[in-house]
Amino acid sequence: MKNSGSPRSHAPKIIPRAAHNVSRKEFSKSALKVLYRLDKAGYQSFLVGGCVRDAMLELHPKDFDVATNATPDEVRALFGNCRLIGRRFRLAHVRFGREIIEVATFRAAAIHVDDDVEHDREGRILRDNVYGSIDEDVWRRDFTCNALYYNIADFSIWDYTGGVEDVERRQLVLIGDPEQRLREDPVRMLRAIRFAAKLEFSIDPAVVRAIHHHAGLLTNVPAARLFDEFLKLFQSGHAERTFELLREHGLFAEMFPATEQELARDSDFLRFVLAAVRNTDRRVHAGKSVTPMFLLGVFFWAPVRKLAEIRRVQEKMPESQALSVAAYDLVAQQQRRISIPRRFTVPMREMLALQPRFLQMRGKRAMKLLSHRRFRAAYDFMLLRARTGQIAGETADFWTDVQTQSGDERAASFQLNARPAKQRRPRGRRRRKKPQVP
Repeated sequence: MKNSGSPRSHAPKIIPRAAHNVSRKEFSKSALKVLYRLDKAGYQSFLVGGCVRDAMLELHPKDFDVATNATPDEVRALFGNCRLIGRRFRLAHVRFGREIIEVATFRAAAIHVDDDVEHDREGRILRDNVYGSIDEDVWRRDFTCNALYYNIADFSIWDYTGGVEDVERRQLVLIGDPEQRLREDPVRMLRAIRFAAKLEFSIDPAVVRAIHHHAGLLTNVPAARLFDEFLKLFQSGHAERTFELLREHGLFAEMFPATEQELARDSDFLRFVLAAVRNTDRRVHAGKSVTPMFLLGVFFWAPVRKLAEIRRVQEKMPESQALSVAAYDLVAQQQRRISIPRRFTVPMREMLALQPRFLQMRGKRAMKLLSHRRFRAAYDFMLLRARTGQIAGETADFWTDVQTQSGDERAASFQLNARPAKQRRPRGRRRRKKPQVP
């Protein structure tokens, strides 16, 4: 284990431009503009974190973080297109159209009583706005591979923690004591999983042990922040490997306890979830859109069906209604762990509640399903169920075919003209009403 937390005055290993493979061509023009302007104004200016790591791995970085000795207010004074954000960490966002370059001031450890820092009882950092030098900032970062600084002044890379070596070994190593670092920010456990899945890195055994000790601390993380992490974990094109690693290290159970309970006892449900995460990865790699609503519906499907069956027995309600009510109840429980916005939970409930209607393939009500606003999502969900044996393949084929049929063909498929029209009785002579006698 590397314990890099103590030597605060340790000098960096400076790798000159001729000795590394990182080129400015891999960085966005907007990021370079920020770097050059800070440098011209007399401030230190570095690219740091994932963009340097990914450039070394030839993965074409997309997100660019700048570290500097300029304070947030000094950054804002340099850039008219800048706004300051954050309470936990004060940051500057410099906007270029739709691209945002995040600029962070070098941070230091809190050593004075009046430093702007706050922890909770578990040791989690609530606020940390103590500024320092680059020599101090490096020890505040999480993994060695994310603590590499690209210096715009001479295009060198500064490495304080052996990050270059760890990138070459393809290993994730936490800076400092893993137990303490995970208590400071339990989300680092999820970041370890995400980087391991994305980069195909192994996780340092000391970090693995600390994750197993502290998995339960995820319940101490704000639910809204965990939803942001969920998006990063499952919508970046590595959902299958992420899912496997989260379960392997006991973290998926902390995020989705009801889902993990069903996965552990139902191999068919596990096969269904694996098919969904693979499909999500294929869509991301093909450049197609993905929505968290769909994958959340997959995760909740087995526990929702279980709750719905109880509702049906106890309250004698239709299957679709029982599924909708059960989904509402499960989401209410889930919000204690991960705060899912209503714009995703409402369509997810509708998607799940529509599943029984695919079994009805005759009549006007069946045909009306095609025009339902959630039909497409519900249809894709049904296809996934068909591929994993939950529903007959003939049912999936029927709903696939009717979408391409003409009006007459569709009417025939739904057997709208199967029954002859009722014959009207011939009208007889109307019986005159007798005049009322006053």
